[in-house]
Amino acid sequence: MTKKGRVVILMMDSFGIGGAEDAARFGDAGANTLGHIAAARGGLKVPNMTALGLLKAAEASTGLPVTAGEQDNPAILVPSKYGFMKEISLGKDTSSGHWEMAGSPVQFEWGYFKPAYPSFPEELIKKICDEAGMPGILGDKAASGTAIIDELGEEHIKTGKPICYTSADSVFQIAAHEKHFGLDKLYKLCEIAFKHVAPYNIARVIARPFEGEKKGEFKRTKNRHDYSVKPPMPTVLDAIKNAGGEVISVGKISDIYAKQGITKAVKASGLEELWNVTLEEAQNAPDFSLVFTNFVDFDMTWGHRRDVEGYAQGLEYFDTRLPDLIVQMQAGDIAFITADHGCDPTYKGTDHTREHVPVIMFGPGVRPQYIGARETYADLGQTIADYFKLSPLKFGKSFLEE
Repeated sequence: MTKKGRVVILMMDSFGIGGAEDAARFGDAGANTLGHIAAARGGLKVPNMTALGLLKAAEASTGLPVTAGEQDNPAILVPSKYGFMKEISLGKDTSSGHWEMAGSPVQFEWGYFKPAYPSFPEELIKKICDEAGMPGILGDKAASGTAIIDELGEEHIKTGKPICYTSADSVFQIAAHEKHFGLDKLYKLCEIAFKHVAPYNIARVIARPFEGEKKGEFKRTKNRHDYSVKPPMPTVLDAIKNAGGEVISVGKISDIYAKQGITKAVKASGLEELWNVTLEEAQNAPDFSLVFTNFVDFDMTWGHRRDVEGYAQGLEYFDTRLPDLIVQMQAGDIAFITADHGCDPTYKGTDHTREHVPVIMFGPGVRPQYIGARETYADLGQTIADYFKLSPLKFGKSFLEE
């Protein structure tokens, strides 16, 4: 059997590298996640990603150099293709970005709940509570997940009412205490809610379990679970699975794709654990496999909370782990660094930002090249389909042999 090789996608959730051409339509004119972090910080040490072409891709995206400062020598050198990708999906949300990079752009408008209290239609909450036997809900507004848990966690434990909230994404989120409310009960409630939000065209219902006993001590656990609608068309993940390959998801990837095209799902949370699990899965992955990891902290922990220093430290840590992957790559293996949208921590509000994202492909046999501005995130999925010699996807242009 001819060797088909292995692919790893390192998906840095929210790592934009400069405002997209249509950023103003989304209220994001001037957003630049990487550039503004580096400038606000007064420097950024990412020598390995620099060697792979990140800063050059960012400069091509904006026309301006990134003020990252002088970089140390990279820990390891490997050839790369680098550039940036534009999004054609109509939203700047998690689902749209992920689905588009896998070959399924979102060409319809999601439904959204209003940010101000009460966010949710009264009839929707009544249907959910009646079916679930709930006495009512807390929250009912757009909020930061950690902030609303801290605000309402004690009342939730006392009353048994789940904490329901939304965000600028197309989501209905439910936070509940793992011990006092119960994880199975939370998951069942989310299943009920997912059914009832369908008429509102909502992308995801998210279970947000937490622990702790009082204000200031509540902490979300790793047992988050997303209930997502399915991508509007088959993705490269489906194509790999249907052709007999393995698609190994790490973190929340499986939830985002509604388990479509996934052959193995591995839970992990936190930047270090996500890296450790990715390395283990990539090391053990068979021929004809894709390992796909979402590094959610850049978005959830630092981007939405507008934590510039946290984001910068996360980028620097991420950079130090790249050599661990590179040294275990076999001849013919390839890996990608990319993102699903921006979330500029220096920008107004707490929402995602409409930006270009990096696309960096590296591996032992890659021909070094600047691949320019890609007209859709789907170019990544098309390139993977080309690499595995699968039928072309409907969207995207491969840069495998450019």
